[in-house]
Amino acid sequence: MLLQLIRVAFDNLRGNKLRSGLTMLTVIIGVMMIVAMAAVITGLNTSVARQIASLGSNIVTVSRMPSFAFRFPTEEERQRKELTRDDAEEIRQKAQDIAIVTSRVYLDPLKFPNPDVRYGNIHASGVAILGVEPDYINVYTSYVREGRFLSDGDVRHRTNVVVLGATVAEKMFPHQDPMGRTVYFENDAFEVIGVLEKRGSLFGFDRDNFIWLPITTLLKLHPDAKDGLYIDIKTNAQAAMPPVKEQVTEILRRRRHDAPKKPNSFDVGTQNQFIEFYQQLTGGIYVVLLVIASISLVVGGIGVMNIMLVSVTERTREIGVRKAVGARKRHILVQFLLEAMVLTALGGILGILAGGGISLAVDALSPLPSRVSMFWVVLAFTVALSVGLFFGIYPAARAARLDPIESLRYE
Repeated sequence: MLLQLIRVAFDNLRGNKLRSGLTMLTVIIGVMMIVAMAAVITGLNTSVARQIASLGSNIVTVSRMPSFAFRFPTEEERQRKELTRDDAEEIRQKAQDIAIVTSRVYLDPLKFPNPDVRYGNIHASGVAILGVEPDYINVYTSYVREGRFLSDGDVRHRTNVVVLGATVAEKMFPHQDPMGRTVYFENDAFEVIGVLEKRGSLFGFDRDNFIWLPITTLLKLHPDAKDGLYIDIKTNAQAAMPPVKEQVTEILRRRRHDAPKKPNSFDVGTQNQFIEFYQQLTGGIYVVLLVIASISLVVGGIGVMNIMLVSVTERTREIGVRKAVGARKRHILVQFLLEAMVLTALGGILGILAGGGISLAVDALSPLPSRVSMFWVVLAFTVALSVGLFFGIYPAARAARLDPIESLRYE
């Protein structure tokens, strides 16, 4: 019975191809937008999580300023004391479930947007300068391609040695071995002791356009860099990160003499915080997407209701004949509901195919990753089907309520 009604619904739609196609168009557009945009956002979320994971795992980072506050610092934040390497040592001595504690400082790119790093007449542009300790390479999962990384002796004696990122090495030494060469940072000579393997990019930022100095050497050259000192803590396991955060917070509050009811004078964050922030951002995009797609689907639903009302009017005599030969109200109701749902289901299927095609094109032809999610495919199809059900109820009920005698008289 149901299959027969569906077959009749398809026959009626084929009898009015142009009208049915135009009615489906807005449903197709709405479903296509849901599938395509959801695919791009899902791909971006997956890519961000993968890139963050590539930095290293189980990392808790302590900083003077909030890590993910995209705003100007407050007066309280500007007045905070800088973190020190002694703070890191205190954490190393007192915290449990930690594998590594290490400190690092950046040469502030706002104060030094293009630091002078050169070899002969060759200048490296846009280089990020980091002062680090030997364990940096173990926290941030990096590997030495040539030579060695910084040692405890380099840090202790504040030696003028440098490790180059792969991009810097390729720019400055395109046709020769950089090992043992002397490069200049500002007016100071540094011996190249190592080159790291390629680490790739993160959000379009080249992670190989770096040079690494002993943290003590960079602080000797730029004492003001201590304002931007970070403490990185690698925990023994993912599950240990929350308790380690609590321990670090307690240790530093006591060490920095933070009053009991005052907020922390430092920030303790994890990689997961950035992922959560990013997902909140894309969650807002999802909401906007659903609103726009919903408008399109509502317009499509109104179109479906209109075409079904026209169909009821055109087929009034047919309805009368069916009732005269024994069809009940529920049979007429189900038939017209099925026609409306078949119409929007076809629009949903075509919209899913179109959205999937756009997703493949975006993935192949642009830097944006795009992954079609089965959840959104099922949701989009269910919504399309529901639009047919909701907007088809009134025309179907109207058809079911028609008087058979009056219907047979209709011309």
